[in-house]
Amino acid sequence: MSILIDETTRVIVQGFTGDKATFHAKEMIAYGTHVAGGVTPGKGGRQHLGLPVFNTVKDAVHATGATASLAFVPPAFAADSLMEAADAGLRLVCIITDGIPAQDMMRVKRYLMRYPKDKRTMVVGPNCAGIISAGKAMLGIMPGHIYKRGNVGIVSRSGTLGYEAAAQMNALGIGQTTSVGIGGDPINGSSFLDHLMLFEQDPETEAVVMIGEIGGPQEAEASKWVKENMTKPVVGYVAGLTAPKGRRMGHAGAIISTAGDSAAEKAETMKSYGLIVAPSASELGSTVAVALQQRASK
Repeated sequence: MSILIDETTRVIVQGFTGDKATFHAKEMIAYGTHVAGGVTPGKGGRQHLGLPVFNTVKDAVHATGATASLAFVPPAFAADSLMEAADAGLRLVCIITDGIPAQDMMRVKRYLMRYPKDKRTMVVGPNCAGIISAGKAMLGIMPGHIYKRGNVGIVSRSGTLGYEAAAQMNALGIGQTTSVGIGGDPINGSSFLDHLMLFEQDPETEAVVMIGEIGGPQEAEASKWVKENMTKPVVGYVAGLTAPKGRRMGHAGAIISTAGDSAAEKAETMKSYGLIVAPSASELGSTVAVALQQRASK
């Protein structure tokens, strides 16, 4: 199995006719993703990549039966596109866009709360690499060839470290179920905790890699939940050991602002809750191998 998406998931692309959306839609189709069409306001009724273009998400969902979307929408319009997707009944939206104002994402999260939890759209991102269920479907911008089907889940704030973890595991003959990039913004649509819950419920996933960054409380909250609820080993890693206090490092949310925000403090928190912490980014794969061996020996 996998979480969030598989080869049967019908997908639309918001901002479909733009150059970046076009490039990545082609990659997704080549990977085997069931892309059913896309949305570009004002271009409804046309064909793009041999697929229908619609003016609204609601029209696209009605015509194609899509349940998920990948959004390539400029920052100024991103919040509206996410709320439109929620109103159209999509269960999952992955938004790649970088530079969305934090206040806009707060507005989106509040808007989603009007829907009951069992009907609420899950947002992955923004400022993320997306989602890939290895060998099944891809909803994002990652290089699909890096991932091989297997039994380890990945959830990461950093897209590139997610790639690195998968590549190291593959070199050791360890594959992946699903890899999720939740994004590095201060306000993101879904958290480590949201996806750890899904991995815990997935019978095929035997271990999970959680890759964090400096800044914010997400890693600590997720680690506490792991100790109290997870039956599967979780390998943790936190990027930014040498980051100076108060300086943004790459992602908008990667900044040490309070006690507990540094990489060293987060790594210690993970260890205190029983996670197996990788000593460095170059040892992600080998640490996963150790975790799987420990699980097998129990």
